[in-house]
Amino acid sequence: METQLDPMKDDLPLMANTSYMLVKHYVLDLDVDFKSKVIEGVIVLFFETGSLYRKTSSTGKGSCQSQFGETCKMRASELCHTPVTNVSACSSKTEYDDFAVCGKGEEDTSDKNGNHSNEEQASGISSSKDCCDIENHGNKDFLLVLDCCDLSVLKVEEVDVAAVSGIEKFTRSAELTDVSKELENLRNQIVHELVTLPADRWKEQLYYFTRCSQAPGCGELLFTTGTWSLEIRKSGIQTPTDFPHAIRIWYKTKPEGRSVTWTTDQSGRPCVYTMGSPINNRALFPCQEPPIALSTWQASVRTAAGFVVLMSGENSAEPVQLREGILSWYYYVTMPMPASTFTIAVGCWQEVKQQSFTAAIQTNIEFSLPSSQADFRWHEEICGHVEYPCRFQNPAARSQAVIPYRVFAPWCLMEHCEECLLQLIPQCLSAAYTTLGTHPFSRLDVLIVPSNFSSLGMASPHIIFLSQSVLPGGSHLCGTRLCHEIAHAWFGLAIGARDWTEEWISEGFATFLEDIFWARAQQLSHDEVRGQQELKALLRWRRLRDEVQNSEEELQVLRPKKESTGELSESGASVVKHGLKAEKIFMQVHYLKGYFLLRSLARTIGEASYLASLRKFVHRFHGQLVLSQDFLCMLLEDIPEQKKSELTVESIFQNWLDTSGIPKPLLEEGEPWKECQLVQQVSGEVTKWIQTNQRIRKSGKKKRKQDEVIFQKLLPDQLVLLLESLLEEKTLCPRILQCLEKTYQLREQDAEGYHNLVRHRWCELVVKHKYVPGYGDVEKFLREDQAMGVYLYGELMVNEDAKQQELAHKCFAAAREHMDASSAKVVAEMLF
Repeated sequence: METQLDPMKDDLPLMANTSYMLVKHYVLDLDVDFKSKVIEGVIVLFFETGSLYRKTSSTGKGSCQSQFGETCKMRASELCHTPVTNVSACSSKTEYDDFAVCGKGEEDTSDKNGNHSNEEQASGISSSKDCCDIENHGNKDFLLVLDCCDLSVLKVEEVDVAAVSGIEKFTRSAELTDVSKELENLRNQIVHELVTLPADRWKEQLYYFTRCSQAPGCGELLFTTGTWSLEIRKSGIQTPTDFPHAIRIWYKTKPEGRSVTWTTDQSGRPCVYTMGSPINNRALFPCQEPPIALSTWQASVRTAAGFVVLMSGENSAEPVQLREGILSWYYYVTMPMPASTFTIAVGCWQEVKQQSFTAAIQTNIEFSLPSSQADFRWHEEICGHVEYPCRFQNPAARSQAVIPYRVFAPWCLMEHCEECLLQLIPQCLSAAYTTLGTHPFSRLDVLIVPSNFSSLGMASPHIIFLSQSVLPGGSHLCGTRLCHEIAHAWFGLAIGARDWTEEWISEGFATFLEDIFWARAQQLSHDEVRGQQELKALLRWRRLRDEVQNSEEELQVLRPKKESTGELSESGASVVKHGLKAEKIFMQVHYLKGYFLLRSLARTIGEASYLASLRKFVHRFHGQLVLSQDFLCMLLEDIPEQKKSELTVESIFQNWLDTSGIPKPLLEEGEPWKECQLVQQVSGEVTKWIQTNQRIRKSGKKKRKQDEVIFQKLLPDQLVLLLESLLEEKTLCPRILQCLEKTYQLREQDAEGYHNLVRHRWCELVVKHKYVPGYGDVEKFLREDQAMGVYLYGELMVNEDAKQQELAHKCFAAAREHMDASSAKVVAEMLF
């Protein structure tokens, strides 16, 4: 089957042969060097034998807690496990910090096996076929395949975990009494015992992972690097069971590596961060990328004093001075997660501190967390995930409405963050807790990332990146985006898609929930909530309509692999369809179609019942990977027959997930937002502007005194709708644009309540009507709002106006060096 996996250039290959060996824990020990723009160090990987070779009697963990009908029995059995003990994962400091930093003295940069360049193989997929023939060709060595790209691998060796003092305790269990005395078997059995320790021994487990990671090597391993993979073998070892289960890799990143971006922050200081690359983290460390490879990690990162290291970790790390001018930061994670969720940001970040207000915000009684017997029983249920210190089983965590949080930003943006962001976080966290219950993660850092960040936000375990674009103009955009990213803690992180092509499971849910969270954070009345949500729905409908008209049909399908979704090759390798397509990163179809599907389901069964189903889904599936049918089956189980009408999993697939274009039920629904008072108010204002424009055009250049028109003040989303509506007018005269600018203070970046989506629409009007006085606004937007400015370049070019094209080339030349690769590629294709 491997030969069929040769990817098209736009598909992202996931090479790791996870069916043979599955990584359970990473220990990273890294140095960050800003002069060379290189991260260098050692990673130790601890493995279990994969599902194809695991003895069925060795784990006893094959059955899933969740009971489904035949159509829903598509869960991976290895994801389900035993009850989790009642242990808090909220500890802010591990007692084993002293052991977190590997000794640098033992480093050996010898590469006698050769540091093979990434040009040796055109495609790594075909190269992994040997590891699939190990049963049929007994004379072949087993190949461990890891996902790897843009890395210089210097050396790979087996780790002698048996040499660790005190490790004997892991050789005394009943399982080991009949094991061969061979040292190799003993080492693998030690690793097995270590990775399967119960959750209440997590501190001891981290301690011994650290000790084992520092153990001496016991033999170099052969390796080759391909375009997408690192292949490792041990001479004479022909099965995964016998292959070393603890290996150490010395490596360096490359300055051009695509997993991190080296840039400067808004204060001009150097920084590096993981920006959500399409290739994920394989250019940061060798790993197993398929989502099925749920693992824990711990990391020690050394960098020059003055820099702050933020990372996805359960502890709020405090730096330790190793020597003058060098600090070490240590983080750990005990909840198994895909390697793609690992996040790091190193820069001269400043922590934004609380001033005069209180962090703890009381939840409004009207929206208090339901305390029904059903909700209570969910807490008492056995969790369905692999064992880890789960917050859903911890009474203190279950009652924590606002988890501890910190805010970091470049020095020049601290005041913005203090005025707005800092006060919003507890409100949004509390609203999320009120809606979904227990926070899956024990703490939260929020970082304002550099201006080259290509999105408005990105959520990772324990940390959220926000674009500077969300800060100006009051709380509206900042609050809604914060709510969106907080929602990912449940949908996208605690519950992940088993197949990455089903992005809608993460983005559709987060888009739907951001409205719920934000309404509750503002403590709005029922009518205000309904008005805001209908207005939002209209804006999203317009965006979906435009995107469907202007994008490739195959990119509009939410389940592009259809019946094959979730399927893997025998080895565990697969591809992410369209995963490398540059323009896909800017598309919102997964957000929008997913949102409208969930909105449709909520309207069918009623919002209260629907949110109760979401809470049930969270309790049943947190810590696991899911497919679309897992959610849909559970939801349909709970819908009374009289409300189901013709709803089935198959009909939802057919109408919403497996086809391009606007979903048929959405077209049949009509336009319910037309009755919304906020929308009607905008329609009235649009009419005023159009009539004023017509009067000015008829009067020509004569400055006749016009009857003064009174325009109403609009909410931010209303103003977006107004500007979008005016964009549909063929001609707007310069005086109207000047009047628009003054009426709504469009050129004042910090005008109360206005945000970058408003300014984006204003820039579109400027470009469309060649309004030269506004070209400075366009240049400013392209420089400061790279997260949203990409398609403005296309609009500057399409008019074929010399001044506008010159402006586009000028802005791109200034920004290109710091742009992420996908953005730069898309813009370059527009300009050249």
